[in-house]
Amino acid sequence: MSDNASVIIFPAVFAHNKLNLLISNIKKILEIHDQKFQKIRKDNSIIIVEANDPVFASSAINLLFGIERVAIAKQVKNEYDTIVSAITKIGSNLLLKGDRFYVKVEGHAKGYLPKDVEITATSALIEKSIKFGAKPGTEEKYDKLLYTYLTKSNAYVCIFTDKGKNGIPNNSQKEKILSCIYDELSAVSCLETIREGFDVKIIVCYHKESDLLNLVKIVNNLIPRMLKSKIELEFFRILINGTSAQNYLLLVETITEINLSIARLNKLKRISLAVSPLIFPQFFIDKITKRVYQKNLIPLIPLSGIDENILDSAKEIGLEKYLSQIERLGKLKFSSVLGGKNNVQEIAKKALETKRVVTITVGPNNVHDILDGLESNH
Repeated sequence: MSDNASVIIFPAVFAHNKLNLLISNIKKILEIHDQKFQKIRKDNSIIIVEANDPVFASSAINLLFGIERVAIAKQVKNEYDTIVSAITKIGSNLLLKGDRFYVKVEGHAKGYLPKDVEITATSALIEKSIKFGAKPGTEEKYDKLLYTYLTKSNAYVCIFTDKGKNGIPNNSQKEKILSCIYDELSAVSCLETIREGFDVKIIVCYHKESDLLNLVKIVNNLIPRMLKSKIELEFFRILINGTSAQNYLLLVETITEINLSIARLNKLKRISLAVSPLIFPQFFIDKITKRVYQKNLIPLIPLSGIDENILDSAKEIGLEKYLSQIERLGKLKFSSVLGGKNNVQEIAKKALETKRVVTITVGPNNVHDILDGLESNH
């Protein structure tokens, strides 16, 4: 067995036909995070990265979309006795006093059943760990999962596994799209837009200067997932007071008008709209999508088919403490009467006059760099 561990990438369900793009994205993210590697290769349907530092490399890679899970594993030959020995050795080193463990083997077995390996390795681990009281658990209840994946020639015995972001690889669509961040729901919508394979240009809309810190922190959680070393952000101030249901519709309608202007200015064909039928009345969704089509642009509604997973996506970008604000939107009662069209366009026109642009090199000080850039643009 090799002393060196590799990073193993398991593609998401809809990324198996995009492995070459996923490999290209892996190379880019490792370069952005200054992580060195010797080789990236495919072994059947999985991707193997021989990295100098597997821990930091796996952390960087797991920012990407199109990945079901990422693991750090040791490679051995796909031979029954060799696999059992490897699982036993690695497992006995990983287990702590009183741990419940579960051995799981999947993939391409040759001349044996994966279940046979699971049973034999579990028995060997019971014998090895009897002194410190580790016990076998079940698939539903365990402290440590000892996972092994089999390809035609090799077995990868995992030391560590982490859930991936799923979706499809970044920029799979090869289409640019505009997405506006103005609250927590719009941030989740932007995240889903990236997960669906679009190259996103972000603009930020805010009501008052004191809102900027939270919005910049939210944007900072999206930036590492955009697969870019430099980011240009545009900021606009919208003068809409109050948090009522009708004012929220007015806000979203105004932002749609701002999006239309910025999209045309940047020659973008698509706009991502942060609306969902679970929260917004359909008449309103129809109204703003029709407005986008009137300008010969194409709307995308990334949240159209999402349910309570909205909250999971919010957690993914560090919005745990803001979940109540997203839930609050679902409790708003909307009227079918909206403000006048001229009022919306007038507010949007004034907002466009407040434009500030900040360009940053992506790094550990993004929040400070963005706020400093905004201050210097005053």
